Amino acid sequence: MSESPHISVISPVYGAAGLLEELVRRIKAAVSCITEEYEIILVEDCGPDNSWEIIKKICAEDNRVIGIRHSRNFGQQYALNCGFDHARGEWIVTLDCDIQDRPEEIVNLYNKAMEGYEIVLASRQLRQDDFLKKFCSRVFYVVLTYLTDTYQDPSIANFAIYHRRVVDALKSMGDYSRYYPTMNQWVGFSRTKLEIRHAQREDGKRSSYSFVKRLNLAFDTIISFSNKPLRLTVKLGVLMTLIAIFTALVLVINYFVGRPYVSGWASTFLSLWFLAGLIITILGMIGVYVGKIYETVKSRPTYIVREKINYERDSR
Repeated sequence: MSESPHISVISPVYGAAGLLEELVRRIKAAVSCITEEYEIILVEDCGPDNSWEIIKKICAEDNRVIGIRHSRNFGQQYALNCGFDHARGEWIVTLDCDIQDRPEEIVNLYNKAMEGYEIVLASRQLRQDDFLKKFCSRVFYVVLTYLTDTYQDPSIANFAIYHRRVVDALKSMGDYSRYYPTMNQWVGFSRTKLEIRHAQREDGKRSSYSFVKRLNLAFDTIISFSNKPLRLTVKLGVLMTLIAIFTALVLVINYFVGRPYVSGWASTFLSLWFLAGLIITILGMIGVYVGKIYETVKSRPTYIVREKINYERDSR
């Protein structure tokens, strides 16, 4: 494919071999209602099944489908990063491979963008996820909203359409840790959201994103997009100092009015353990931020491509 397509559709693939043919069929049906100049980019992130074999079969049948395979599992956000780097369309759509993001909604997202928006985000209504996933997601977004001082909508995930200039802006960001629902807020541009219906996963499997993976993603995102935890430790230190000064004044006053206070062993040891734990926690938090700086200055790539199918870079 030498000419730049009008629309690029990017889908990170992990553990969804049974859904890929249906996913591509429905994407083609939806995008064909808009234009015949499109490409579908499937970024296989070294999942545990035979997804890559299915992708090779699909690519052999249609050269508008591009297969990219990572050298190892880097994670969903880095698979999106890879897709952005390889997408050539004027408009770029991102969606998950589990078909809970219904490909038919691409037409609605595109039509909304034609009203003059450069980013249109899909707002998932009545999420078809288990209670724990929805609860943890809501807690995460509440915490992220507080720490970043920007509103983070828990109904927004990866399903969206971007204009080329937005994607170029996202690609120019040098962040090693990436979380696109937050990054696309930072770059600005005209944006809106569109309510869509969230579907059940058709193969009946549970999401490959375990609780531990979600927790790690939440932690990395908070540390990468906010330094407010460091500022909160300063406030905590000031508060502790004021409490210590107030306590000292009370003890001095009690001494002069004839009511000396003799502290017990329990309060002494509790104070020591509390302060020691506080100091270690603050030092650990500083260490985490220093570690993020260390990751960034190494300038390692966020992903490594092992194999590509049907991809030829044009003159863009």
